[in-house]
Amino acid sequence: MGLIIRRMEHNDAARLQAEFAAMGWSKPAGYFESCLKAQDSGQMEVWIAEVNSQYVGHLKLVWNSGSAQDETPEIQDLAVLPECRRRGIAGALLDRAEASAFERSDVVRISVGLHPGYNAAQRLYVLRGYIPDGRGVTYRNQPVAEGANVRMDDDLVLHMEKCRSCGSILDAMNKSGEQRCTKALISRKPGRVENP
Repeated sequence: MGLIIRRMEHNDAARLQAEFAAMGWSKPAGYFESCLKAQDSGQMEVWIAEVNSQYVGHLKLVWNSGSAQDETPEIQDLAVLPECRRRGIAGALLDRAEASAFERSDVVRISVGLHPGYNAAQRLYVLRGYIPDGRGVTYRNQPVAEGANVRMDDDLVLHMEKCRSCGSILDAMNKSGEQRCTKALISRKPGRVENP
């Protein structure tokens, strides 16, 4: 396949902005340029996936996405072109970002949307060892109160985290001898509850 994961470079910003506009994916004007400036100042790392020198995906690793007291790194904006999904590209991007995050922290965070367009991402993150971090669901970074009505869009997210020593759920289940549970988790059809 010829997959390469590399850091964003100065000549990438304008090219990616134009490619996203041509695809109809909405990114604000100057989005990639601002990401590049944040990377240059040490606030984040931006990783790009390419196959045969063609962009196929990216993500950001933000070093301090919360308050000044909370310096837990967070993976944001994971995107893989639709025609390139289910080829391990998202996993390779996550591998690279997690390795970088775990050089500085014992925990890395990620957030996932709740509408059906995020179903594959939700499963991927759980299988990689991410669990809800206790903040619950937020809409535009504000907690959603019980009984509240919110719009189901990209801004409605569940916050998750993964610790370096925990590994993935599949690893943990296999180490504890729970092979039966692992098979049930993988083979389960979405929306159906099974007793392993």
